Amino acid sequence: MVYVVVGVGVIILKDDKVLLGKRKGNHGGGTWSIPGGKLEFMESVEDCARREILEEVGITIKNLRKGTYTNNIFLDENKHSISIYIIADYDSGEVRIMEPDKCECWEWFDWNNLPEPLFVPVAELKKEGYKI
Repeated sequence: MVYVVVGVGVIILKDDKVLLGKRKGNHGGGTWSIPGGKLEFMESVEDCARREILEEVGITIKNLRKGTYTNNIFLDENKHSISIYIIADYDSGEVRIMEPDKCECWEWFDWNNLPEPLFVPVAELKKEGYKI
């Protein structure tokens, strides 16, 4: 049986910019994505956001608030996920590449001028006209 994965994406704001990482690997490799990951069993969305940001970026976030969601179909990979978004403000720490096998770099971008290509969930947000 094939399942739909639930992911949590975290839109981190700092100085009116959003943090994106350039992905590595066979799932979206070479595309730009916001940080985040899979929601674990019995974990709150907010706890998942805090955990993933610490694991992937090495920083802490504050002022977490609920965002929107996207329905993501990866036809070439036969994958399907739902991404739930949390909007948060940067709190403290230095942005670092904590998972060098999964991420090439982290950079801050203006939401209206994001790099290409975008990872499918972020591209869906832009296509839907999501504003931060």
